[in-house]
Amino acid sequence: MDLIYIDGNSLTLQQVIKIARENTKVKIADKAVEKVNKSRKYVDEIVEKEKVVYGITTGFGKFSNVVISKNEVEELQVSLIKSHACGVGNHFPIEVVRAIMLLRVNALTKGYSGIRLSTLNTLVEMINKGVHPAIPEKGSLGSSGDLAPLAHMVLVMIGEGEAYYDNNLISGKEAMKRANITPIRLTAKEGLALINGTQVLTAVGALATYDAINLAKLADISAALTFEALRGITDVFDEKVHLVRNHIGQMECAKNMLNILDGSLLTTRQGDIRVQDPYSLRCLPQIHGASKDAINYVLDKVNKEINAVTDNPVVFPDEDEVISCGNFHGQPMALSFDFLGIALAELANSAERRIERLVNPSLSELPAFLTEKGGLNSGFMIAQYTAASLVSENKVLAHPASVDSIPSSGNQEDHVSMGSIAARKARDILYNTTRVIAIELLTASQAVEFTDPNKLGQGTKIAYNIVREDVKKLLEDRIMYVDIEKVIKLVDNNKILNEVENIIGELL
Repeated sequence: MDLIYIDGNSLTLQQVIKIARENTKVKIADKAVEKVNKSRKYVDEIVEKEKVVYGITTGFGKFSNVVISKNEVEELQVSLIKSHACGVGNHFPIEVVRAIMLLRVNALTKGYSGIRLSTLNTLVEMINKGVHPAIPEKGSLGSSGDLAPLAHMVLVMIGEGEAYYDNNLISGKEAMKRANITPIRLTAKEGLALINGTQVLTAVGALATYDAINLAKLADISAALTFEALRGITDVFDEKVHLVRNHIGQMECAKNMLNILDGSLLTTRQGDIRVQDPYSLRCLPQIHGASKDAINYVLDKVNKEINAVTDNPVVFPDEDEVISCGNFHGQPMALSFDFLGIALAELANSAERRIERLVNPSLSELPAFLTEKGGLNSGFMIAQYTAASLVSENKVLAHPASVDSIPSSGNQEDHVSMGSIAARKARDILYNTTRVIAIELLTASQAVEFTDPNKLGQGTKIAYNIVREDVKKLLEDRIMYVDIEKVIKLVDNNKILNEVENIIGELL
């Protein structure tokens, strides 16, 4: 049985995917146990001595100047969770909830939060036994962390709230009972330790980032198929062109295109048919490459954040210090996920323009809307409408959330990140973009029927064949959404990308 050990420092995005989507079990690494216990012992000493320390013996936010006696610290933590569980909207998908719980466990195992090991093990047990708290998507400002949604997670830990168990939504108390997990009784600092972090926005954005990496590769494949249908000029992918500009993503995209198109008898050289292609073909490395660079920037931030301490206060037992700080502030990830959304939107923008060139007879030598009996049949006319609609929606969603801020907690928290909104927007843009790429794959597969599919390059031939396994050539109008959904499934399960990479090697 697969088991991933959590130590707070070495979690990878690939491991997050395995735990969130493949239900791989987790265990706290032995080397992390000592750190957790040392931090907890230090918090207990603070409570016993009744030192005034934010979040341990004081109220929260604007109430940070209110001192709490040691007899009330447990009540303080429970009140915190109940009062902060203010989320609204649809519940996060189970894979996101699992990622949220995992990332919070990983952060707490670093030993700077002051939580008890037994409490941490309860959260691990919930992951392993499939108790998934019902966490509403909306309500976080992304500072102080993701307070509201994480409070919904903790409600289930104390036997309150709601949870999904065996795909059924039931009370948190009943879910814990069915899974044979004993609800916890929060003690000093624990409520705050569990909810004061960026794990909700990071979980949503991390999953989107993983999918964006794959989608950017697939976008090269779909673009290559269109490139052949339009008899594109391959000179633009010459390595010399891209070395003199020296952007990594641009160079990688050009290499991908040459690799995917290798062996093609449909592409042309400069001057064979025309001197230049339109920008959506000629500038593919520049457009897709810029998105690849942006996605890799976000990936670097995700890799840092999933192994970061995002608490307040931060407990340093070795230094005999508890520092009230701002590590919960989601701005580093808010900016990153806004950037991710923009990068994905641009992949869709360029794909839609290529779809338009495929269906518009004034822009190519192909039949209007890729049907031989135009007028009687509309062919791919409305498929382009759908792509245009998705692209337009992306442009609205791509407006950055991170530039907004509304003061909260009596103006004590006077600048917030809106990082959870940025992450959810990036996820929604990803959804739309996958659909646009699917429509391009479907449309380009139809377009090459008017040339010769046997002349496709090594990568595009694989993609075309996979599409044709599920969707036959369009001879006369049929219900189009059925075809589109079939290709969307191929995109979502990475079948085309995986098959192409299995044959021609990993794309960049």
